[in-house]
Amino acid sequence: MLSSKSACILLSFLTILMGLGCKKESNNQTKQPVADSLIRGIDASFLSEAWKAGTTYKDESGNPVDFLPFVKLKGVNTIRVRIWHTPSGRFSNFEDVAFLAEQIRKNGLKLWLCIHYSDWWADPANQKTPLAWSGLSQNLLKDSLVNYTRILVRELKPDFIQTGNEINGGMCWEEGRIANEGYFFGLLKAANEAVTEEKPDCKRLIHIAGYDKADWFFGKALSYQVPYDWMAISYYTYWHGKDPENLQPALDGLFSKYKKGIVIAETAYPFTLSWNDWTNNVIGDTSQLSSGYPATPLGQKELLIRISKAVYSSQGGRGFCYWAPEWVSFYGPQSNKGSSWENQALFDFSNKALPAWEAFNPLLKTQN
Repeated sequence: MLSSKSACILLSFLTILMGLGCKKESNNQTKQPVADSLIRGIDASFLSEAWKAGTTYKDESGNPVDFLPFVKLKGVNTIRVRIWHTPSGRFSNFEDVAFLAEQIRKNGLKLWLCIHYSDWWADPANQKTPLAWSGLSQNLLKDSLVNYTRILVRELKPDFIQTGNEINGGMCWEEGRIANEGYFFGLLKAANEAVTEEKPDCKRLIHIAGYDKADWFFGKALSYQVPYDWMAISYYTYWHGKDPENLQPALDGLFSKYKKGIVIAETAYPFTLSWNDWTNNVIGDTSQLSSGYPATPLGQKELLIRISKAVYSSQGGRGFCYWAPEWVSFYGPQSNKGSSWENQALFDFSNKALPAWEAFNPLLKTQN
């Protein structure tokens, strides 16, 4: 059996050799959702690492639970999972994601695949080309990215897919920087066309961070005729606008102009400003909080419900996804390489479920 690293290297080699062509975009029409077609998702990319560490999650009463059946019971219907090309560790590689995809399907949940076209984190500040593709010509880089995308779709069969993660600045730097917009949007167009050729019913999401530059970005995507189904936006109040009342008008404006559905691809909020290990947390100061939403279990729940209702109330809203609710301090309280997110997880410091899980209740849609 191939090791994780060998399997990923083989995938890279195959992408260069295959040289498959792309067809033109199918003319998919965005449909208005019914209540249960809305995404109520979580990004659980740390889950297999948590399992490997022996983590036990608990319900609100402190009883041990199996994670995936538990979140499904709470109303979650979609699990988002990231994949890195050839990471140095044993998680978020092809083998790990294939394992998670199998568990997700066994539990009757949908798979949302988040491709980081990188060996590590890809976000607005980091979009490093995978080492296996470094130094390639623009044509070979494009072929490698497209055929890698094909293989992932063919093997993992996602229901939803992001061709890139928070690609405000482009992807596969330096060649694919947003400054080289013709080449970058050409990469995105070819990748999305390949998705539809491999799995026509897979929803293609284009994902950027924040809504303030979304009009410019999606306007460029339109001008370069990039095919996609939904816009995907990261919305963290401490980075993208502290007043959640501004979210729905922003979504309404985007839908009115582009007539594409919109999902909140990432969001989170702290239930405390304390910590449970010696790893520096992303959020830890009152200045990062939104007015009226304290860093308490109730404040976390109320903000997440407010975000979910903003999405549900928007004509273009197609759902939301909470980032890393499972990323508790599973390496122990002394770890300085543990979780920088344990105070934004949806389990408290004893791994007991928090009230914010109520935001995934599908009945919230009918209570607007």
